[in-house]
Amino acid sequence: MCLPLIHNKRSTLKPMPPNKENILIIKLGALGDFIQALGPMQAIRSHHPDAKITLLTTKPFEALVQKSGHCDEIWIDEKPRFFEFSKWRSLKKQFNEGQFLRVYDLQNNDRTSFYFKLFNPKPEWSGVAKGASHRNNSKERTAGQAFDGHKMTLKVAGIDDVKIDTLEWIQADLSNFNLRGKYALIIAGSAPQHPYKRWPAIRYGKICKELCNQGIQSVLLGTDAEREITAQIKQACPDCLDLTGQTSLDQIAVLSRSALFALGNDTGPMHLIAPTGCPTIVLFSKYSNPVRHAPKGPCVKTLKVDDLNDLSIPMVSAAISEYLPKQ
Repeated sequence: MCLPLIHNKRSTLKPMPPNKENILIIKLGALGDFIQALGPMQAIRSHHPDAKITLLTTKPFEALVQKSGHCDEIWIDEKPRFFEFSKWRSLKKQFNEGQFLRVYDLQNNDRTSFYFKLFNPKPEWSGVAKGASHRNNSKERTAGQAFDGHKMTLKVAGIDDVKIDTLEWIQADLSNFNLRGKYALIIAGSAPQHPYKRWPAIRYGKICKELCNQGIQSVLLGTDAEREITAQIKQACPDCLDLTGQTSLDQIAVLSRSALFALGNDTGPMHLIAPTGCPTIVLFSKYSNPVRHAPKGPCVKTLKVDDLNDLSIPMVSAAISEYLPKQ
């Protein structure tokens, strides 16, 4: 197993008075799981209002979490090779010099359970690691969404008031985007290794054409790796606003607040959109279970078929109709 070295990167969020209790939160990724952990982080901050809270995470989430106010210091997991023994010694030293009163493990995998073994003496530990002072080994923890599992785990540690983080602290400039009145967000891609999670691009194009005929602009979101997909949609519906590769995570969240709805596959950005309150329609195949993997938000609708090629345009149009302006 390839385990990480932690690079200590101090944030500039706010100075901390001396002699505060030290709390460590561990949350490494991926995007959807990280977004669902923000509410639990918020609850930990409320439970320890005077503590110095350090977050152990990975580089992609550093800028996002710095703005949240949920932590005071950020450590970045740089993932050294397993045979880099000197780095492991440094890692153990850094953990123990942190003098953490309590660790909240929101990652809860083999790697972070191994971290628990590096501490001497052991801090209070909230998670699934064997020997943890506040251990949640219930099978129900992984029966639903990540957020619900965190809620159960934090309850064992005495934290009861855990809510979805609605991301209201995120701000971003949208002035460079040519938004025209009413618009919907379209997320037609997925991770390159999961092409079976994609509804055919040509069908997204036809949905976008239907929306255009109703005076609704389709805004295409995706990474550079998804340009081929969004190009097919743009070809089918030239009136789409193609923002492929142009949006930050912050801008996606802000775009969501004014969108009529978002339509997309089972992919990370949908988890960023749903908590804002934007009506979110997610298309699932047999390769993932919406009970466990759907985004968390106040208005999430899922459509599931074994093979997304069997999901018809009328079925998706019917799901969208609830969120369209009344004629």
